[in-house]
Amino acid sequence: TMSNELRQQAIRLLARREHTRVELARKLAGLGTREEIDAVLAELESSHMQSDSRTAEAWLRGNAARLGASSLRHNLKSRGLAPELIEEQIAQADLPDEMERARAIWSRKFGVPPGNAKDWARQARFLQSRGFASDIVRRLLKEPDAGADQ
Repeated sequence: TMSNELRQQAIRLLARREHTRVELARKLAGLGTREEIDAVLAELESSHMQSDSRTAEAWLRGNAARLGASSLRHNLKSRGLAPELIEEQIAQADLPDEMERARAIWSRKFGVPPGNAKDWARQARFLQSRGFASDIVRRLLKEPDAGADQ
C-alpha cells in the first residue's frame, strides 16, 4: 500500500541520520497525499522512531563546537524545529560558553592576533560567518589570549 511505501522510505531516511518531522515531510512530499504523510509521521513519532528533540540533540552534538549561537539557532530553525524546543536543547547541550568556543575556533584557524586592519577584518569576517556575535568577535580579537589560562 501507499502508506507502507511511505513508511519504508521514511525509515530508510531515518536509518541514515535523525530527521525532524518537517524534514521528513519535505522529503516524502510528492510520494503520497498530505494525509498519508501526516499519518506515517505521527506513527513514527509515537513509536519513537522519529523525534525532533533527539534530532536537535544529535545535530548540536555534531556541530555546536564550531558554530556561534546565532548559527546554531538559525540552522535548527531551518530544520523546522520550534523555537522553544531549540532553546531547551541549546540549554541542555551544556555547551562551553560562546567566548570559549569562539577562541577555540579562532586559534585552530589563525592562532596569531591580527597584525593589521586587513587581518583583523579577515579574522572578524570568519568568526561572524560562523555565527559569533560582533561583541564576542571584538573582545576576542582585541585580546586573543585573555582568559585562555584562567
